Amino acid sequence: MSTFTRRLVYLYVGLFLFGLSVALLVQARLGLAPWDVFHQGLSDRTGIPIGTVGIFVGVVVLLLWIPLGQRPGLGTVSNVIIVGLVIDGVLLVLPEPDPMAARVSFMVGAILLNAVATALYIGARLGPGPRDGLMTGLAAKGYSVRVARTVIELSVLTLGWLLGGTVGVGTALYALCIGPLVHVLLPRLTVADKVSA
Repeated sequence: MSTFTRRLVYLYVGLFLFGLSVALLVQARLGLAPWDVFHQGLSDRTGIPIGTVGIFVGVVVLLLWIPLGQRPGLGTVSNVIIVGLVIDGVLLVLPEPDPMAARVSFMVGAILLNAVATALYIGARLGPGPRDGLMTGLAAKGYSVRVARTVIELSVLTLGWLLGGTVGVGTALYALCIGPLVHVLLPRLTVADKVSA
C-alpha cells in the first residue's frame, strides 16, 4: 500500500469512527464535547438533525478561515461532510441504552473511540478539521492557541447549554481525557513519509 493510500485509509476510517463516537456520546445522554453541545442545542431548537447542524457549523467555521489565511485540505473538507453524515446515520439505527451501566459504557467507549479517531485523521496529515484549523489560524496571527481554544470552546459550550444541549459528566470526562489520550496515540497512528535507504 502506498503512503498516500494509507493516509487516505487513516483519514476516512478516522472520520467514520469520529462520527460513530459522537453518536455514542449522544445516546449515552451523559454530556457531550463542547462543540457537540452547541450542535445539539441548535438541533433541539431547529429540528435539524445534529449531524446536519454540525455540517452547517463546519461550513461557517471554514468561512472564518478566510481572513486568517488558512487553506483547507482534503481532510478538512471531508471532515465537514463525513462526520455529520455518519452521526445522523448511526443515530437512526442506534438505540438509546436504558440501564445506567450501559450509558456509562457508551460514554467511556465513545471517548476512547474519539481519541483513536482523532489520532487517525490528524495522523493522516491531509488537513486539520475546521475547528482545529481555526485555532491554528489564530495562532498564526499571534494569538495564544491555549487562550483561543479555551475561549472558543467555553463560548460554544455555554451557548449550547443555554440552547438545551447536554452538559454532564461526559463533558468533563471528555475535556480531561481527550488531550492526553490523543497525545499518546498520535505518534503511533501518524503515517510517516517513506525514507529511501
